[in-house]
Amino acid sequence: MKLLGLHHVSAITAAAAKNVEFYTQVLGLRLIKKTVNQDDVSVYHLFYGDERGTAGTEVTFFEIPHAGQTRTGNNSISALSLRVPNDKALNYWKNRFEQLDVKHGEIIDQAGRLALSFEDFEGQRFFLVSDENDHGMRGGTPWEKSPVPAEYGIVGLGPVHLTIPKAENTVLILEQVMGFRKKGSYPSPVAGQPDVVIYETGEGGTGTEVHLEERNDLPQERPGRGSVHHVAFRVETEEELKQWVDRIGQLQISNSGFVDRFYFRSLYFREPNGILFELATDGPGFDTDEELEFLGESLSLPPFLESRRASIEANLKPLNTKHE
Repeated sequence: MKLLGLHHVSAITAAAAKNVEFYTQVLGLRLIKKTVNQDDVSVYHLFYGDERGTAGTEVTFFEIPHAGQTRTGNNSISALSLRVPNDKALNYWKNRFEQLDVKHGEIIDQAGRLALSFEDFEGQRFFLVSDENDHGMRGGTPWEKSPVPAEYGIVGLGPVHLTIPKAENTVLILEQVMGFRKKGSYPSPVAGQPDVVIYETGEGGTGTEVHLEERNDLPQERPGRGSVHHVAFRVETEEELKQWVDRIGQLQISNSGFVDRFYFRSLYFREPNGILFELATDGPGFDTDEELEFLGESLSLPPFLESRRASIEANLKPLNTKHE
């Protein structure tokens, strides 16, 4: 039982239409699935990724229209990362962010690879990280209709940053339960704080990493728009996921049990600092109910919600998701 790397990350937006515009037109990702939150069908669940929504490339958003602004702090997924092909791409993105008035930092060295921080329109925190010297898990393939040239396009998820008050217990889950291994560390962005420690799984590399930042000087984060709900890790098959369900249960870790999300199968549990982890299968995939060419253009519903389509659509504000 080995986790292959990052599967997807899910965050919160208060504005679905603007979210689609930013992630497709500014970042150049493909909207691969327009569906609803299966636990609250009154709101959208939007999925973005590479040309086919390959596991390891997906950023998803739950729409919560009246969500307040996030108050950043501890016990949180404090930043996400997106992979780009090389160092040259970061210069392209820095110029693009300046032209499009996207809040961003400077290109820095982060654990031996170049990175560029930025935020979306709701303050969602990201790094773009260069795969210039990466030799681990391969990235995806940028969508050919993206407004961003393929040579600079985003190819998948990079390291997920966790900010926590006590790293020891989280490390125990990562290493002893989930099979992660320590890779290295780099100085904290805040003077006087412990180094950020890197853990990786699977083949290693940017698409498999969790970065742990231990902080005892922060209040607990108050989530809202611009916060991350959970991070999911890749499991190859449904059979293997069921083994994980048994393992997590035997360890008496409170969990969701097996969950069928239609496009993948899942298991949810919280690590000791309260951050929600998901294990998710690579398949069946997002072209299960739509042709690859038309992914994300229409509202997709899993079979168990299809009978409620009329009432669900009546409660959703239309989104312009037709691809030019």
